[in-house]
Amino acid sequence: MATTGTQGSAWQEPSSATMSGERSGGNGASQVSQSAAATVDRIASGAHQAVDRIAAAANSAASQFGVRGEEVLEMKDRALETAREYVRENPIAALAIAVAAGFVLSKLIR
Repeated sequence: MATTGTQGSAWQEPSSATMSGERSGGNGASQVSQSAAATVDRIASGAHQAVDRIAAAANSAASQFGVRGEEVLEMKDRALETAREYVRENPIAALAIAVAAGFVLSKLIR
């Protein structure tokens, strides 16, 4: 399905010059970039799962106590959305915060 012309699709067959080694210099950076993107995606996914678990716990607690349940649920939803937005906008900072919190918790538990 690769095109052989000089214009058109971005999926063109590589020339023999690029296959012989011209691309090898950028290949490492591309792999690092892909690896970093995959890591950030995995961490963001984990952060979203953690936020969902916290939201579920807050929902359960609000239901059990029944004190101003609707207000508590609205506050939980606002906090949840704020946390999600922060993780989406600042995945590296969210990762750093999670690592720091884990480090502190591990020191406190020992």
